[in-house]
This record gives sequence, C-alpha cells and structure tokens, in this order.
Amino acid sequence: MANLLTSLRLLLAFPAAAAFAVESLLPPPALAGILLAAIASDYLDGKVARSRGTASASGQLFDHATDCAFVTACLTGAALAGDVPWLLPPLIAAAFLQYVLDSYYLQQRKSLRMSFLGRWNGILYFVPLVLITAARIIDPLTQFLLQTTTLLCYALILSTLISIADRTLASRN
Repeated sequence: MANLLTSLRLLLAFPAAAAFAVESLLPPPALAGILLAAIASDYLDGKVARSRGTASASGQLFDHATDCAFVTACLTGAALAGDVPWLLPPLIAAAFLQYVLDSYYLQQRKSLRMSFLGRWNGILYFVPLVLITAARIIDPLTQFLLQTTTLLCYALILSTLISIADRTLASRN
C-alpha cells in the first residue's frame, strides 16, 4: 500500500511538470489538486509502511527518489515558465545523487544516510510549487507570491549548496 501511494506521486510528476511549464494546460484548481495529492501521498506513504510493518530501505529509496523526480520535474517546468531560477532543479538532482552515492557506496550502508539540512531541503522543495499554484489561483496576490517564490528559490539554492558541501566534508571523515 505504501509503495502504491509513492507510485501515485511518481505518476503525477509528468502532468504536474507540464502544467507548471504551460499555465494554460490545466486550470489552477486542478493543478492544486494534483499537488495536494502528491504532498498527501508523500506524507502518508511512510506512515502506512511503518504502521503495516512494511518499511524497508528499498521503500525509503523509492520514496526519496520519487520525491526528487517529482520536485525536479515540476521545478523544471516552473523554470521553463520563468517562475523559478534554472539552477535549482539540477542542484536538487545533484544533491539527491550525492545522497544516494554517499549512503550506499562511500559509507557502504544498506540504507540512506539522512542529514538534518537535506531532510528540510527535501520538504521545502515543495513550497515553491505551492506558492506558484497559489499565485495562479489568488490573482490579487500573484506578484507577491511569485516574488516570495523567487526569494525562497535562491535560499534553497544556497541551502542545497551548503548541504552538498556538508555531505562532501562529512564523507571525508
């Protein structure tokens, strides 16, 4: 059941990314519904796995890889629309790749080695998507929400770079 919830998020990545890239593709409330379903599936999949006793390292990897695919695809769509800086999506992908390589190959663990900053970045990568969607729905606040999105994206670029540097330095010890 948990992997089914994660799979739902993965299936929603392409239509959501396309809708972020081309605003007229979906009505904003439909995009909000897709985004809400993705966030809900992310919140619930781990809870379901733990409550059913099916949590596993491979399930965690599938969940985190799906999160990365979803936010990277959607933020790439948003970058195509000019709503987020182009640097953020490839940095997210690079940070995730480093996370996996560090955990499984450098640290030779059998599960992902999480970090405090990486965990918070993973959560906060969804926020620009929420703000862009809200900007499409709440017309009087559009400019404010898009400016807030831009500022948040630059903060996420910085925190992602710090996270990459932190993981690099920690793996040398």
